[in-house]
Amino acid sequence: MHWADVLADELLKEDKKHILATGITPSGPIHIGNMREILTTDAVYRCLLSKGGDAELIYIADDFDHLRKVYPYLPKTYEKYVGMPISEIPCPCGDHISYADHYLISFLNALKEIGVNPKIYRANEMYKSGEYNDAIQIALENSDKIKDIIQKISKRELPKEWIPFNVKCDKCGRITNTKPTLYEYPIIEYKCDCGYSGEVDIKKGGVGKLPWRVDWPARWKMLSVTFEPFGKDLGTVGGARDTGKAIVEEIYEYPAPKYSVYEFIMLKGMGAMHSSKGTALSAEELLNMTPPEVLRFLIVNNQPDKHLVFDSGLGLLNLVDEYDKLERVYFEKEEAIKGMKDLKKTYDLSQPYNIPKTIPFQIPYRHLVTLVQIGKDWKEVKKILFRTEQIPKGLSKDDENHLKQRAEHARFWLDNFAPDMVKFDVKKKIPKVNLAVEQISFLTSLLKNLSSINWEAENVHNAIYESSQKDKIPIKTAFKTIYQIILGQEKGPRAGYFLSNLDKKFVLERVEEAIK
Repeated sequence: MHWADVLADELLKEDKKHILATGITPSGPIHIGNMREILTTDAVYRCLLSKGGDAELIYIADDFDHLRKVYPYLPKTYEKYVGMPISEIPCPCGDHISYADHYLISFLNALKEIGVNPKIYRANEMYKSGEYNDAIQIALENSDKIKDIIQKISKRELPKEWIPFNVKCDKCGRITNTKPTLYEYPIIEYKCDCGYSGEVDIKKGGVGKLPWRVDWPARWKMLSVTFEPFGKDLGTVGGARDTGKAIVEEIYEYPAPKYSVYEFIMLKGMGAMHSSKGTALSAEELLNMTPPEVLRFLIVNNQPDKHLVFDSGLGLLNLVDEYDKLERVYFEKEEAIKGMKDLKKTYDLSQPYNIPKTIPFQIPYRHLVTLVQIGKDWKEVKKILFRTEQIPKGLSKDDENHLKQRAEHARFWLDNFAPDMVKFDVKKKIPKVNLAVEQISFLTSLLKNLSSINWEAENVHNAIYESSQKDKIPIKTAFKTIYQIILGQEKGPRAGYFLSNLDKKFVLERVEEAIK
């Protein structure tokens, strides 16, 4: 049984509406590691619905959290905003209403593309509208109990004057520099490190916020959350999950949601992804270089607690190949191989929206990587595919759009993440190259062989080997010669397939020019 089905079945033991929550602070580019939480939640949500359960998927944008520091991707001028809620900080590019929206809007667009459509809650709106007011009052009335819970479970000491509320300074706007001096409902008197002293009325929304270890369990109760996954950092002994469970059950009198702990996704060669360190691959970037179903596949094909390393280089090609293999097995075009578990459910959960009734037309992703370097746009790539009969004349509009999308993804990957070893440029004019006598002899033989064949990959491949053997030139030298006169480099894509996708007249003229 697929892991998402197991989690869904556990929830279905309680006959009620289930609220599945996920939330992230949009303090920087929201990356593929964050996507693991969202897609894990979405997979369980979909399984619940498929089993007839009553469920709702929600996403909480923690945009009332403060800016922790000036991250590598920010100008130094943002130093003055450190400690302020990110929903109240100017947008870095000037095109959005706030710093938070700068990162949140693109992420929500990525969610839509990947087929995740949650109800959106914004923490800053919830605080300012007064939705948190009851939770704040309950927390403050139980300050000593909450302090005792956190100290006992987390094994850390809190300041003597600590209360479960961070006041926002009326002067500097920070929520990290204030210290309470007196609380008498509904007024909190405070002093701020900026030198200002004042008071706030907690009945007025947006005057501050609950600290994270209290905010999290408070919203479980507020939003009736029954399931929420979290990263292993929050699930450590004495971590936020442990204190949250005690606070929600003892203070807010609500059962802690069921959960799944997920492992972080590591970026090959860089370790765990952190937007704050500039070592992250954004969801937007990933969705530009690979189809949305492939990203979903990466997550749903692996248990949440499985360690994953994402390789944005050649590993991406392997990932797409793995997905395409699953798709062929799903539609019974190939036999399943050992280790393919829950393949039907995995494929279904990988689809952003509708599950195809027939297999989408496939062109190997690696081959598209070659084609988009020959044709400058989709029109030219499609022309090559038609000329070489790799796609039928009656290709459906859906299949063409599918291939066009993949070609665009391949081009983005080449421009931004591909290693140099897979890149090439077909030169319009023959490159300057000094060919040895044996190379010229090989090309003379190759010209004759290529002239007489039907222009297909296998025929071109055989012609190259035949000329290599005839002139007793090493096959590596033969390939190098071809790449030198067409690409101006010594290595390139598989020669037979590569040349067959070029116009035959162009290839013959280039070889003829090289031997003059």
